[in-house]
Amino acid sequence: MLTTKSFFDVSAFENKEVFNSSTNVWDTLKNLKEYMNGYDYAGLNPALPENRPLPHSYVLFMGELLQVTENFHIDLGDATKGKMRVFRNDVLLEGASLIMAGVILDGGPLSLGKGVLIESGAFVKSPVILGDCTEVRQGAYLRGYCLAGKRCVIGHVTEVKHSIFLDDAKAGHFAYLGDSILGNQVNLGAGTKLANLRFTGGDVPVRTKEGLVSTGLRKFGAILGDHVQTGCNSVTNPGALLGKKSMLLPNSTAPSGYHADSSLIRG
Repeated sequence: MLTTKSFFDVSAFENKEVFNSSTNVWDTLKNLKEYMNGYDYAGLNPALPENRPLPHSYVLFMGELLQVTENFHIDLGDATKGKMRVFRNDVLLEGASLIMAGVILDGGPLSLGKGVLIESGAFVKSPVILGDCTEVRQGAYLRGYCLAGKRCVIGHVTEVKHSIFLDDAKAGHFAYLGDSILGNQVNLGAGTKLANLRFTGGDVPVRTKEGLVSTGLRKFGAILGDHVQTGCNSVTNPGALLGKKSMLLPNSTAPSGYHADSSLIRG
């Protein structure tokens, strides 16, 4: 059985309850909606404009939502390294998160950890959970049921739907993730696409040495174990499972099925 433990160390993951260690790892995707629907969201001020660009930047600090005015100073250092700093009247607001003007929110449940940055031009459909020091870059499209841990990157013109990022997972540039899970310290090269729907339709099976295993999922992208790396313009076919420390080379396609730890995939 290809369990969560086969791919990830979730012991330090803040939302590790979403995983079920006794079943196949893809069953986590079946549980994701129920888990996020039942999550205790801190929420944002309901007075924020919905479904149109925010006219002002906002800071979330100690549970309070503050509109950025002239008495604020913001140092946009690397948020994933805890270097973004927000000052009000020259006093550091330690752990403050920033939602920049121009972000579009759909008004539903949204949970932000400390030190989170959402840049102008991002479109965020709820529900979404973003852990401490996670960065959502300009032009990103979060299509709902996106769960990200600490120090993650959802990058420029990257689209994510119904997916999980474990801590330090990064999809920095022009990526697509549908119905997928990225392990700790996974890095996607620019233009990586995790395809989630078969041309021929039907459920996505997983190919193993023992034969095909039914997942019961019509949409299923990829499972990328801890420390997996993909090269620029690479693609995973629906139902691709890459074991820990595997590498998918640039301009290559990972076939559907299970690829053992430390695999080198080319072609």
